[in-house]
Amino acid sequence: MLDTTLKAQLKAYLERITLPVELIASLDDRPASAQMRALLEEIATLNAKVSVRLDGDHPRRPSFAVKRVGAEGSDRELRFAAVPLGHEFTSLVLALLQAGGHPPKVEAEVIAQIRAIDPGEGRVLRFETWMSLSCHNCPDVVQALNLMAVLNPRIQHVAIDGALFRDEVDARQILAVPMVFLN
Repeated sequence: MLDTTLKAQLKAYLERITLPVELIASLDDRPASAQMRALLEEIATLNAKVSVRLDGDHPRRPSFAVKRVGAEGSDRELRFAAVPLGHEFTSLVLALLQAGGHPPKVEAEVIAQIRAIDPGEGRVLRFETWMSLSCHNCPDVVQALNLMAVLNPRIQHVAIDGALFRDEVDARQILAVPMVFLN
């Protein structure tokens, strides 16, 4: 799925992972699920700290979660309802690195502000970013919300490729991307 050059670059980036990461796929019988499975399995071959599970039960299919395993932060929810190639491939790489313990290139003050976000007792901020794989502005939004989800257990994020979920796009009357919904 990934060409030789991209695979080599990704392997080099994944060497920065210090904590195990699990990719948990919720698949269906659409071609996008087969692409997602192939991508995730290929990524897992590049670093022993990355594993794939294909038994996810998330209702939005195809999608996959990026989760830190057995360490602080394993309760975080970061999800792609997309096959994040094109402009979103960088978002996937950063999600893997950040979930895998590699420190983000963000000022300490910003990290502290993100960690301090508290929506109130027992509440969680659930962000959905509707995007397109050809959108030039979408990765900035996806990456910012992914980082927030990695740093704060009270924030969840899912990046959704509108082309895979046309019924939802129509129902929500999404006319442009990126479009962000909260709860």
